Amino acid sequence: MDLALSSPLFPSSATRGVNKIKPYSSMLIATQKVSTQRFFPCLAAVATQTAQTVKVEVESKKHELLRAIQDTQRGLVTTDDQRSSIEEALVSVEGYNKGAPLDLVKLDGTWRLQYTSASDVLILLEAAARVPFFQVGQIFQKFECKDQSSGGVIRNVVRWSVPPLLEEQEGATLLVSAKFSVVSVRNIYLQFEEINVQNIKISEELQALIAPAILPRSFLSLQILQYLRNFKAQIPVRDPGRQSVGGLYYLSYLDANMLLGRAVGGGGVFVFTKAQALN
Repeated sequence: MDLALSSPLFPSSATRGVNKIKPYSSMLIATQKVSTQRFFPCLAAVATQTAQTVKVEVESKKHELLRAIQDTQRGLVTTDDQRSSIEEALVSVEGYNKGAPLDLVKLDGTWRLQYTSASDVLILLEAAARVPFFQVGQIFQKFECKDQSSGGVIRNVVRWSVPPLLEEQEGATLLVSAKFSVVSVRNIYLQFEEINVQNIKISEELQALIAPAILPRSFLSLQILQYLRNFKAQIPVRDPGRQSVGGLYYLSYLDANMLLGRAVGGGGVFVFTKAQALN
C-alpha cells in the first residue's frame, strides 16, 4: 500500500504532502474573503455618494424652476422667453422622476399653486387684476388618498373675495371636487362632481351696515348675518349624456415638497409646493 505513494511525481509521505498544500488554499480563501469584504463597502459608499449627488442636483433644478416662475404672478404675467425658460426648467425637474410609479401616500395632502399656464385658472387671475372689487387669494389642490391604492378625492380650493363686502383675500371659498383614479404609472383620471361656494366671511363694514353696533340688533338683522355666514351653494357638474365631466391629469413629478402636473390635451402645466393642511 505504501508503494502506491512512492512515486517521483508525489511526495513519499501523503500526510506531509497534504500539509504543504493546505496552508496555500487557506490563504487563498482568506484573501478572497478580505477582498469581498473590502469590495462591497466600496460599492455601498459609491451608491450612497451617487444618491446624495442626485439629490443635490434635483434640489438645484427645483430651485431654478422656482426662480424662473418667481415674478410671473402665478403665470399671469409672462413673456415668450419666460415661458420657454419655465418649460425648460420643468422638463429638467421631470427627468428625475420619469417612469417612477405614483406614490399616493406622498401625494396625499395640500399643495399650493405657484404657477400655471391653464387658461381656466388664468381667467380668474386676470379678472382679479382688472376688476378692482374682485380678489383671488391662494389656490390649492388637496388630495385625499393616503389609505388608497388606486385613487381618491381631489379638491381644488380657490380663496376669493369681493371687498369691502367680504374680508380681504379670503372672504369666500370656491371648492371644485372630483374623484380620481390611477389609470397608468403617472396618469390619473378626474371625474368632477360638484362646485361649492362656502366659508363666507363678511367684512366688518358689511356687518355694521346690516346690524349697526350702536343700535339694538333686531332678530331679522341677526338672521341675515347668520344666513350669510352659513351660506353654501352647491352646483353639480354634469355633461348631458354623460355621468360627469372628466379629464386626464399627468403628474410628471412628485416628491415631499413639490408637485408638477400637466393637463393632458394641452390644458396647461401646474407647479405646486407642499402647504399646511387646510382647516
